[in-house]
Amino acid sequence: MSLRQFEYALAVAEQGSVTAAAESLHVAQPSVSQQIRGLERELGVTLFARTPNGLVPTSVGRAFLREAEVAVTAARRARATARAGGEELVGELVVAAQLGFGTRQLPGALRALRRRYPRVEVTVFEEPSSAELDRLCKRGVLDLSLMAACERSPERAHHLGDEQFVVVLDEAHPLLAADEVDLRELGARPWVRFDRDSALDAVLLSVLRDTGLTPATAARTSQTATAVRWAAHGLGVALVPASAVPESYEHLARPVSPAVTQPVIAVLRQDPGPAESALLRFLRQELWHNAPPTGSVPAAQMSGR
Repeated sequence: MSLRQFEYALAVAEQGSVTAAAESLHVAQPSVSQQIRGLERELGVTLFARTPNGLVPTSVGRAFLREAEVAVTAARRARATARAGGEELVGELVVAAQLGFGTRQLPGALRALRRRYPRVEVTVFEEPSSAELDRLCKRGVLDLSLMAACERSPERAHHLGDEQFVVVLDEAHPLLAADEVDLRELGARPWVRFDRDSALDAVLLSVLRDTGLTPATAARTSQTATAVRWAAHGLGVALVPASAVPESYEHLARPVSPAVTQPVIAVLRQDPGPAESALLRFLRQELWHNAPPTGSVPAAQMSGR
């Protein structure tokens, strides 16, 4: 087996066909087909099943692809380290953030990283589920992640600061005149909520449960920007991290009482390279709510208050 075969198999799984995989890899279609057949012969299993919607990994194929992804990621890191010379670093960085975390801070840190290492390609995605984010972290496919909870050692878990939560109201809301909003005054109102397995929905349920309230649901969404817009248009009230509120809607956001915050923990992969370490350093330089002066700390659980 070779890393090329792993990469071809991952491309077929992502694209759903050999033709599309070959185009994405910039290679000839017969080459991809030959590599996949050779891989299946060597393994003695069928990795893909042909369906009306294209090629779909079998159950054995899915298990194989999970390990192949880890191997390919490790190989890319090794190539990047080997090709690094002097001030130049070549490779890619995979960054994941818990939904709503670091929305304001990440762009500045990534811009600084780009200036430092212009040939490093960065992939960033938001993950609604804290459990899924932790799973991806443990699988070793993430170079750096931003989350509220982790079980990593102090050397790998770095407390950047806190995310302060705010409520977003519509223009006509009477509580908009206040400097901060008492959550008990909002409990009976409908809420714009997040998906049921989202960490942000868990925050809302936790803080309202502490005040003896059950939220009425106006609508659900998987995006913080959508929640803010819907709240601004009067669909319901939204509770979101302050950094996730776009500037054009900041006048509709108010801190809540009692205050709701979550720690922002940056978790590096094991044996981080220079790019990951630089990104952590740049993130530390960004403005965070209640940022610690220096150092790293482990975080064992989410802080809801």
